Amino acid sequence: MRIYGNRPLKTLPGRDVRPTPAKVREALFNMWRDRLEGCRWLDLCGGNGSMGAEALCRGAGWVVGIEKWGKACRVMGENWQQFAQGEQEYQVICGDVRQKLPGLAGQVFDCIYFDPPYASDLYQPTLEAIASFHLLAPDGIMAAEYEPHFWTPPPQVQQLTLTRQKVYGNSAIAFYQEEGV
Repeated sequence: MRIYGNRPLKTLPGRDVRPTPAKVREALFNMWRDRLEGCRWLDLCGGNGSMGAEALCRGAGWVVGIEKWGKACRVMGENWQQFAQGEQEYQVICGDVRQKLPGLAGQVFDCIYFDPPYASDLYQPTLEAIASFHLLAPDGIMAAEYEPHFWTPPPQVQQLTLTRQKVYGNSAIAFYQEEGV
């Protein structure tokens, strides 16, 4: 697997981690290119850390990732260590996203990327936690990757409003921002 600048990324063998397709990564980073320099990035269900690595390569200042699987956490940390430069910082949190999000209360992120296993029950409780703990910056944006067969994005979750959806084959992204932004 390769990311921005044709840089190789460590991956895990097998099908335990489903990386975000290159087409989806490229589209998202093209949409968010003006938001990345110095941003605070939160990568939920981060797998091998490809999205956070892309964010670091494109200038994010601080990247935090949450991943449940220990082996993936190690690979994520190795990947981010490889790409972090100068003043860039990162943190890998290993554990269930539902249990770890409360620990981020009081922090805000400019960009949040959420890519759980498609058939999981993580979508609603994670969106609610992001809203309840005010993790999204007032002018920030959140993207939730999903497969339309398994989940339908709600138009509103507390103060988070669905602002757009993009479909890329079997994958889709729902974008959320704070109401009124």
